[in-house]
Amino acid sequence: MHAGHSTTGSTTDEICRCGGYRGGVRDPAVSRYTAGQLSAQRRADDLRRLRGERFDVLIIGGGVTGAGAAVDAAARGLKVALVEARDYAAGTSSRSSKLIHGGLRYLEQLEFHLVHEALTERGLLATRLAPHLVRPVPILVPLPAGEGVAGLPGRAWRRSYYGTGVAAYDAFAGLFGGGRGMPLHRHLTREGARRIFPSLRPEALAGAIRYYDGQVDDARLVVTLARTAASLGAAVVTSARAVGLKRQAREVTGVRVRDMEAAPGSPDAEFEVSARTVIAATGVWSDDLSRMLGDVGVRPGLRVRASKGVHLVVPRSAITGEAGLILRTPTSVLFVIPWGGHWIIGTTDTDWQLDRAHPAASARDIDYLLEQVNTVLDRPLSTSDIEGVYAGLRPLLSGEAESTSKLSREHAVVEPMLGLLLVAGGKYTTYRVMASDVVDRAVRRLGIDRPSRTADLPLLGADGFAAMWRDRADLARRHGVPAGVVEHLLERYGSLTVELLRMMAADPLLATPVAGAPEYVAAEIAYAARAEGALHVDDVLTRRTRISIETVHRGSESAEHVAEIMGSVLGWDAAVRAREVEHYRARVAAERESQQMPDDATADAARMGAHDVRGFAADRAADSGPVELPSPQ
Repeated sequence: MHAGHSTTGSTTDEICRCGGYRGGVRDPAVSRYTAGQLSAQRRADDLRRLRGERFDVLIIGGGVTGAGAAVDAAARGLKVALVEARDYAAGTSSRSSKLIHGGLRYLEQLEFHLVHEALTERGLLATRLAPHLVRPVPILVPLPAGEGVAGLPGRAWRRSYYGTGVAAYDAFAGLFGGGRGMPLHRHLTREGARRIFPSLRPEALAGAIRYYDGQVDDARLVVTLARTAASLGAAVVTSARAVGLKRQAREVTGVRVRDMEAAPGSPDAEFEVSARTVIAATGVWSDDLSRMLGDVGVRPGLRVRASKGVHLVVPRSAITGEAGLILRTPTSVLFVIPWGGHWIIGTTDTDWQLDRAHPAASARDIDYLLEQVNTVLDRPLSTSDIEGVYAGLRPLLSGEAESTSKLSREHAVVEPMLGLLLVAGGKYTTYRVMASDVVDRAVRRLGIDRPSRTADLPLLGADGFAAMWRDRADLARRHGVPAGVVEHLLERYGSLTVELLRMMAADPLLATPVAGAPEYVAAEIAYAARAEGALHVDDVLTRRTRISIETVHRGSESAEHVAEIMGSVLGWDAAVRAREVEHYRARVAAERESQQMPDDATADAARMGAHDVRGFAADRAADSGPVELPSPQ
């Protein structure tokens, strides 16, 4: 992993064990890419750092906000640690609509500052920070056909109304977008709309407006953020659950952590991590802080409400179209978004007060989405078309409105206790702003004057991506692989693609397709375990790849192959591989059962029939057991 390091002796060993870092400073002989590899050895090294060092900033939560805060703080030269109870993006941050968007409907709600902020971030991500992960996706706004005498005036009014909104959206992007990165909108006739999207019902359509937003694999962006933070010297550890706050008088001085990968009963399973400042980026788990601070009578100062969003995945062949759709429904906004060889259809927007780690989609949720999308399709979809289903929870600041779909997507940063900062609310697109705001508070508390640098910091894989994409045909010829494979890898790894191509050249078995998921190659599985912090089969099938939602078998037919590849990297014996496969298939079975249940309560009960591979069997009893703060996303 550290080939090419020229020095020798104990100093070299110390630097290598810490991912090329010592005391938070990268050794110049170690590349940024090498320093950002999240291997099993790196996890062990970072666990030692957590036990033995005092950090300027310790972040709880490995979702997009927590990982973004780790990048922000590390880029300012602070000594940073991040702990995540499960896996990067294991909660909210892997279960979104996969859009980087300005929030077109926020214009209608007159929340211009939110649109400005989000479009600025969209432009930065698409042009500078992560162009390999964020790319334009065309979306149609269908204009419904009017009826009777009022038909023509009604159609003209609707076109003017929606057209003005989309024009304003483009104008905001041009003025404030930090590099637009997206084409301008265009008005379409009924015939023009159906040429782009033949599956639209002609009798329900008067025309459409096409605009562009950004699309992203949300989980891959979070992993890239974590690796970028690691490349800057941060200690980042998954399967490390924060179970209590370390305090001195009325000041928080660290966190007590449980290593979820430690052997049961191990004396080293729990330990304390010291920090000058603790940041909780815990999403829908934020309210748990009130219980952790209850013994000193401190309240966090804000409340977070969980809203469940369910998405369906269907094959590309089920709908004929070259763009996405955005539709207004009685309770939410519905997107139909192209996703490689699939479509993503979502989302619902309903209050959720059950298990937060594994929110369940019910038959009612699925029927609702099918009913709404079928109002505009010429061939109705049915449950037999569904390949995958996923549900996530949005962390909304409570109190603004009764309906969760109307709650503000603004974020807040509070300091309920000296040394403890809580960041909550917001939306995926503006993660960098949230991260910057909370780290600004941290550096002020630490008496340091170092502004955020992340607006100009490309994430790993971004540097050199444009040139590699331009020359992708030559890259494919040089490495003897199909051009489609190179394009697939570039859109997932950017300029880091060369690392996977080298792996495939060194071991031809890694150039073969994954069993049951031919869109992926075996090298991606090995790379996930070697460099992306994947510890379990579920991490790979659900987040490093999207096999769990892109295949009818939900990854069950891929689990053995994935376990074999991961096991060769992580040193699993036959018993561990079998256990990993069993855990994953039990999870798939529980999710399938939950999706047959009529309501949230029965769906939740069915989903909880499968235990978490990390040993969270008692998650639902946490409220009545010892006080613990699960790290979410």
